[in-house]
Amino acid sequence: MRLFGLTVSSLLLLQTSVDAFTAISKAQPKSKTIHDAAPSAEQFEDVVGRRQMLKLASMSVLAIPTIAGAAGTANDGNLPDLPPEAIRSYLQYRIPLQINADYYVFELQELMDDPQKWGDIGQLFQVNNNKGQGQPSRIERDYVNPMRILGLSMPPDAADEMRDAQFKFEKGMAKITKATAGIRRDLPVEIDKSAVPLAKEGWEEGRVALNLFFKYLNEATGLNELKAIPAAGPNQVKEYGRSKRRYVELTKKTK
Repeated sequence: MRLFGLTVSSLLLLQTSVDAFTAISKAQPKSKTIHDAAPSAEQFEDVVGRRQMLKLASMSVLAIPTIAGAAGTANDGNLPDLPPEAIRSYLQYRIPLQINADYYVFELQELMDDPQKWGDIGQLFQVNNNKGQGQPSRIERDYVNPMRILGLSMPPDAADEMRDAQFKFEKGMAKITKATAGIRRDLPVEIDKSAVPLAKEGWEEGRVALNLFFKYLNEATGLNELKAIPAAGPNQVKEYGRSKRRYVELTKKTK
């Protein structure tokens, strides 16, 4: 497939001269599909840190309005039939969302079990008002905002389902906020007995809602890329199918 003499893959790869992105393009044959033109999460994780990866994920979709007008192939799923903004949003957020799901299962879940670390949880919901410029909390930035943007970009039926999942996720996070309210790092406080069950209940509701969002997004795109988080249990990591070791190595690159 060519547009103005360039393949779809080339249009995307020309968006950035970042070495990591170039290394990926050289290692893989140039794709002729909208979907495959964007590197996978595993390819990104192999060569870049998390902050760099998020930057590249954003840069790699600058040419999508042009690409969206081209005919797609079976490997693109439903992408050619979606609005240009939906294609752009999907290619931008599919990798960050999956890695944020990794954080949800590999790190946040463990924090739920240890109230002594709940000060770290409080940081996730803290809004930074430094110098009068309000910055969203990490939960808002990494989960809610991408879910909102993706939902708004989709056709009406899919948008309604995704928005419903987003609201359910926010309700789960509100329970965690309530359970951990007032707890700060290195500041011992007495924790109510009902707080731990409430926090775990919020995490579970968030997990279910995030999975529901991923389900609707996979259905809308016709692709099954985003992996759901299995319920807590001895086989959770195996069923999840993503490497905790790779995730830990990725997070170390950003520290």
